[in-house]
Amino acid sequence: MKPVLVVQLARFGDLVQTKRLVLGLTRAGREVHLLVDASLMSLAGVLYPDAVVHTVNAHSAPDPTRLLESLSELAAAGFGRVYNLNFAGLSMAVSNLFDPDTVRGYCLEAGQPMRDPWAAMAMRWTKNRRLGAVNLADFWAGFSLPMADASAVNPDAAPRGGGLGVAMAGRHARRSLPPEVLAPVVQAMLPLAGDARVTLFGTASERPAARELMSRLPARLLDRVVDLTGRTGWRELADTVAGLDRLLTPDTGIMHLAAHFGVPVSAVFLSSAWCHETGPYGRGHTVWQAVQECSPCLESAPCPCGSACLDVFRQREFLRLAGGKGQGEPPAGLVGYRTDFDALGVVCEPFAGAVPREQTEQAEQAERSRVRAFVARHLGIEAGSAAPPAPDLAERLVEEPDFMLEKHQALLEII
Repeated sequence: MKPVLVVQLARFGDLVQTKRLVLGLTRAGREVHLLVDASLMSLAGVLYPDAVVHTVNAHSAPDPTRLLESLSELAAAGFGRVYNLNFAGLSMAVSNLFDPDTVRGYCLEAGQPMRDPWAAMAMRWTKNRRLGAVNLADFWAGFSLPMADASAVNPDAAPRGGGLGVAMAGRHARRSLPPEVLAPVVQAMLPLAGDARVTLFGTASERPAARELMSRLPARLLDRVVDLTGRTGWRELADTVAGLDRLLTPDTGIMHLAAHFGVPVSAVFLSSAWCHETGPYGRGHTVWQAVQECSPCLESAPCPCGSACLDVFRQREFLRLAGGKGQGEPPAGLVGYRTDFDALGVVCEPFAGAVPREQTEQAEQAERSRVRAFVARHLGIEAGSAAPPAPDLAERLVEEPDFMLEKHQALLEII
């Protein structure tokens, strides 16, 4: 059986979210090769110890000689399948090394960028992100059928004894809580981590935010705080995260790393972050999702609402619930979700709160469930066969070339 190549040239969190696809390929008896950005090589070794890792400089200026050597090695490897997971320039160029018939996901064909039917369907359901409701890890896993058992991807969430971790920020500022908002949340959540130490995570650019956060914490807590922003390599980061009782985080790579180890996540999602797409993978995590009329927004566009989605995280009702005190409702515009599994994969189930228009939220949740059932049925998942026909979804999500052209049928074959 020929080896397979997974091309994942995006960033930290995306590499972690490729896990269900890699697990499915491994359990099918395939020798898995990974192509990742050179900066993530050691992390790929931690996450995928049985994979063969190749690297290119995807996020920095490449060394032309080394790039040609890497590409020549890949072209000569004789891969039976290539899974190109990124619709991006370098990924598309790499896909051009291989026969288009072997490439799943995104490729160049006669110089034209192409999506296979599964990727094209995802583009259709994400036209309305509010109703899409398929986790990115499950979407990527859908390129190779049958998919690995979702519950086998990551351990169930359970405390590990190392206190509370705090991820200072993600790549997008609007998705993160600023220090003045974050500090009360940290204090509220300390009891959930046994009132033990607090470890701050982030890049060197987040050290000023870490210092400001510490300046806003009570002096009695400061001897418990360990600031690791910009001070860990990948292996040290992984070892530290793996031992936490809980991680407080926005939508970040560290969040996905914690889920990889089964560390309980308490995530805050706002702005363009949407838990139904990129929430923590596994059973037993908590996500506090800000939901406004404009959610989820486009990060690159100016916010027309004065970052209203941030305000819910300042409210006393949220702090009480985040700290596990009481059974009240969160402020309007905030929904609490817990992660679990259904036939398709990971799912966010609401347990508290509603958007300002409660009936609309209920209708949207029902529509997300309907989309998930349709997608499960499309993938041939047995439980999905019980879902009632949905001709309106078929009209919206499936196009004739997906099932009429022989080549496109082959792209969805079970390997």
